[in-house]
Amino acid sequence: MIKLFVGLGNPGAEYEATRHNAGFWWIDALSQELKVPLSLDKNYFGQVGRTTLNGQNVWLLKPLTFMNLSGKSVAALARFFKIAPGEILVAHDELDIVPGQAKLKLGGSHAGHNGLRDIHAQLGTPDYWRLRIGVGHPGVKSEVISWVLKKPSAEHRTAIEDCIARSIKAAPELLKGDMDKATMLIHTSQPPRPKPPRPVAVQAVQSPAATSEPSSAAGSNPDTRQPKSA
Repeated sequence: MIKLFVGLGNPGAEYEATRHNAGFWWIDALSQELKVPLSLDKNYFGQVGRTTLNGQNVWLLKPLTFMNLSGKSVAALARFFKIAPGEILVAHDELDIVPGQAKLKLGGSHAGHNGLRDIHAQLGTPDYWRLRIGVGHPGVKSEVISWVLKKPSAEHRTAIEDCIARSIKAAPELLKGDMDKATMLIHTSQPPRPKPPRPVAVQAVQSPAATSEPSSAAGSNPDTRQPKSA
């Protein structure tokens, strides 16, 4: 089961709405869902929330160390409370997933993500859970840093927020350790709502006696299309 939920981002108003802070957005949503407020705890270099669910202690963490030192915060809390890497879930922005989708995985490479890189180093292992929140890719490697430190478009922000709301619904399974079911819930995108059928206009039917001109008369129908010559 997951005992420590971590959301990655950068502190400060200038970073608050940027793509790199998608992990912060997720942990804030989880805080609201579980009704676990976050408050500054200098011992763990971040904002921390703690509660008991199903008889088990659970922590929420937002490292305030800046992204490239996230592991300092995660490792400090995990070591003090003896939380194993496999009981940690880290939510973070993911370039290789489109906005509106998220993926759950255990272990693997940090793929150049500086927050994950430092967590790898501080925990001494890559074997913790990650919730990869799609923010899309700029298409050019040289533009990645600028991309993640900018705000997403309004359309992408809405898609990311909708995705976060869906993935939060997997929290009970994550807390129970039912990772297969949690994965199914998180990986299943919500289909778009079907558009309601357009109302069919009802036209009045005239009786033959009320028709003053033959129906075949030229010009009687303004929508008549004349065939084009070859």
